[in-house]
Amino acid sequence: MRLTAEQRRLIKQVTAEQVGAGAQVLLFGSRIDDSLRGGDIDLLVRVPEALAQRFEAEIRLGARLERALGGQRVDLLLLDPLTPLQPVHRSALATGVAL
Repeated sequence: MRLTAEQRRLIKQVTAEQVGAGAQVLLFGSRIDDSLRGGDIDLLVRVPEALAQRFEAEIRLGARLERALGGQRVDLLLLDPLTPLQPVHRSALATGVAL
């Protein structure tokens, strides 16, 4: 996993502040492969309860994560129980590494 302990801490902290402590954060994509370099941070955040404004929450969380990580690009998928599973969600759930 190509995230520092501080980056993992910040991601979990900001996510808990924005969508609740019950959120599960998975890292997926190129950052789970230690042999690669660079790349954005691909995250799937799964929340246990439906969000009234899921899209707005996803945008807000993504922006706050990028700010907390010093401008590092973050690609975020926010998944609540009402979100229809797409192939990208299934792939992230199958290959993602919990933070």
